[in-house]
Amino acid sequence: MLQPPHSSLVAAVPAQRVPVRDQDAPWHTEAVCRRDEAGLFFAPSKEPTAARLSREEAAKRVCARCPVMVQCREHALLQPEPYGVWGGLTAAERRVVLARRRRRELELKKTARATDTRVAQAG
Repeated sequence: MLQPPHSSLVAAVPAQRVPVRDQDAPWHTEAVCRRDEAGLFFAPSKEPTAARLSREEAAKRVCARCPVMVQCREHALLQPEPYGVWGGLTAAERRVVLARRRRRELELKKTARATDTRVAQAG
């Protein structure tokens, strides 16, 4: 993810103990994907659907054991990153999460306005 994609697909390595992250270091210095698995996270051009799904599942398995998965996911949602698997989510899955967040924010605003209206009418 944080390295340019390459064409070879590398199998996920077994889980390893990762030292506690220095709080002054950027989150991505501890990302498991910084190892040689970057090809798992980005689609090669004209990748068949079955190969893409298999690659994405392998990438998600790498993400699942990453100590900074949550930070990576939030980074990808805030940027927003349009390609690849970030924080265990594909680009399509991130779009769904963002749409849900926008709907939730709108609902909260509506609820707050309704509450403000009731308070103003009661007072």
